[in-house]
Amino acid sequence: MASFSAGILMYRLAEEGAEVLLVHPGGPFWQRKDLGAWSIPKGEPQPGETAQETARREFAEELGTVPTGPLVALGCIQQRAGKVVEAFALRGDLAAEQARCSSEVEMEWPRGSGHIRRFPEIDRAAWFSLPEARLRILEAQRELLDRLERKLVDERA
Repeated sequence: MASFSAGILMYRLAEEGAEVLLVHPGGPFWQRKDLGAWSIPKGEPQPGETAQETARREFAEELGTVPTGPLVALGCIQQRAGKVVEAFALRGDLAAEQARCSSEVEMEWPRGSGHIRRFPEIDRAAWFSLPEARLRILEAQRELLDRLERKLVDERA
């Protein structure tokens, strides 16, 4: 059975167009990966938690800021390994370079060593224009950028 996550695609409007906030996964596996490695801040729900509550909590854990404002549904996508991600758009702004991740992941590192180490779930966050974000985001999550862009066009019309 596929796992489920919920997350927020924060966006802001700049002179050149919309920009989105993406996060880069932490840990040694992702250290040298850039294009196709970034993601929206997301995570799995706790018992009894709605998708919107999960998305807000995960955003706060991964970026150190509690997101406020109305969430706009972007629907669900399915990632390569089968995980279903329900995403919400949120207009906002934050200093990405000041993001502080409070959640960690444990993994054996180096692989096969028997040593369990802890790494921040994300190691950085950054704002990207939509064309640049399409290069950096995980392939399955690109559809979320398309959906956000369609919503923004509809709002302007």
